[in-house]
Amino acid sequence: MSNMRRSRPEPQTDYEAGGRPLNGWKVLAMLVGFFVFVSSVNGVMIYYAIKTFSGEVVAHPYERGLAYNRDIAQAREQAARDWKVDVTLTRNAGMTEILVTARDAKGAEITGVEMNAAFASPADLSRDVRLRLEETTPGRYAGRAALPAGQRDLELSANLGGAQVFRSRNRVEVK
Repeated sequence: MSNMRRSRPEPQTDYEAGGRPLNGWKVLAMLVGFFVFVSSVNGVMIYYAIKTFSGEVVAHPYERGLAYNRDIAQAREQAARDWKVDVTLTRNAGMTEILVTARDAKGAEITGVEMNAAFASPADLSRDVRLRLEETTPGRYAGRAALPAGQRDLELSANLGGAQVFRSRNRVEVK
């Protein structure tokens, strides 16, 4: 055989003569920088999550908790009155019309009460819409509000002489 030398190709590398080698301090700085960046993004996201939704379902939850026994007594009084309250929602030209018909246990129309309706957004207190209903005929109360389509908690309340005599809360679909 002949004395032929085979030449091997030079290995490919990204090493540049005079470049900075990767050492422990660089790795530490990159690691710390990564965690500072991730923590900063998490902090910003936590801030905006808390700012946009407080987590409260009702305003003043502590005070409502203290009034729990009073609420139970009022619910028992309301059940004893045995009112029949029907609600009809209709959409007309972007407005939602609410019609409430209220009758007592004997079927007589309930008149002279201050009837209020609140359309509560299930997840955002700032999107709640409250309105006072006007008595159009004896036992019939009506009102109008601009509501976007979607689910709402309809809270009806009737006050007589400054005291709440009726309260209900039902999930409704505004179409």
